Amino acid sequence: MSGAFSFSLDATDGAARTGVIDTPRGDIRTPAFMPVGTAGTVKAILPEHVRATGADIVLGNTYHLMLRPTAERVAALGGLHHFMNWPRPILTDSGGFQVMSLSKLRKLNEEGVSFQSHIDGSSHMLTPERSIEIQSLLGADIQMQLDECPAIPIAEDDARASMLLSARWAQRSKDAFEARAKPGQALFGIVQGANYEGLRRESLDRLMEIGFPGYAVGGLAVGEGREEMFRVLEFTTPHMPKAKPRYLMGVGKPADIVGAVARGIDMFDCVAPTRSGRHGQAWTRAGAINIKNAVYADDPEPLDPDSACPASRDYSKAYLHHLFRAGEYLGPMLLTWHNLQYYQDLMAGMRAAIAKGRFGAFVAAFRASTGEATL
Repeated sequence: MSGAFSFSLDATDGAARTGVIDTPRGDIRTPAFMPVGTAGTVKAILPEHVRATGADIVLGNTYHLMLRPTAERVAALGGLHHFMNWPRPILTDSGGFQVMSLSKLRKLNEEGVSFQSHIDGSSHMLTPERSIEIQSLLGADIQMQLDECPAIPIAEDDARASMLLSARWAQRSKDAFEARAKPGQALFGIVQGANYEGLRRESLDRLMEIGFPGYAVGGLAVGEGREEMFRVLEFTTPHMPKAKPRYLMGVGKPADIVGAVARGIDMFDCVAPTRSGRHGQAWTRAGAINIKNAVYADDPEPLDPDSACPASRDYSKAYLHHLFRAGEYLGPMLLTWHNLQYYQDLMAGMRAAIAKGRFGAFVAAFRASTGEATL
């Protein structure tokens, strides 16, 4: 571990890659899954338990934290790492996606986006400069440029106009970042262009001309479907810099992640394991199950008897079923813990398989055990 941000690629197997992102707050082993800590907490689980699952990094959200408790307050209280008791790396998104999806009223222009808070209706303005200011106040190790994330489908002319705006915001984000960055922090650019190959290439070319230590693929997992998402990755990732980490934003379910790793992606985040855990869905080696279903009321077996995670190993499905039926808080807590362990075990399994040149066999075994057809 050094004082600088760097990425080392240790092995490849086809397009799949494994390596290490080096940051002053610790290494991030890739492929990596980042649990989502939207408002300064990964919901329903202690930070030390998040770490115990094998997570090297978590994600925080600029939009939510700027509104409550405010980035300025977090900074005054010692920064987000201290505030949430997570001493390891944190990535913050730019806030742009939440502005577009959650705000009551919003208006987009060249300067940025003005919006009303979904909490109290107060007015705010998010520009590339303000987004970077917030992320810097939070103390994020990896920060994201402000971008626009249009929905798919979208007309090509509209998608190009949106992509060009994001590219201009990328330059402004980098200028703002360079004025504030501390040693070891990094800013990632975000490739946009909807599902148009030419636009994705143009977006990537513009970002590489600006220059970033990492590149994200944005604007996917917005309803276009898994096959279309994979198609976009197939014509995008081969052109991304091999020596820089690649982050697929907001993805996903286990099959999404396995398929994206097979197409050259290194980093992921998604609310799926925590959100599904709070609602009774458990991810297992045989696929997802709904623990609230009556079939589990008398099931004495744990979710995974071979797991190192107490939530997976030490509680029967019948007990978990009872907790959810009784409305007990412990149910969502245990299922969240289990799901995060499942996700981190999945990432560790892929890292090991790639390192041994056996990723194809890993994918085949995953498909056979889960019944997933599209990978």
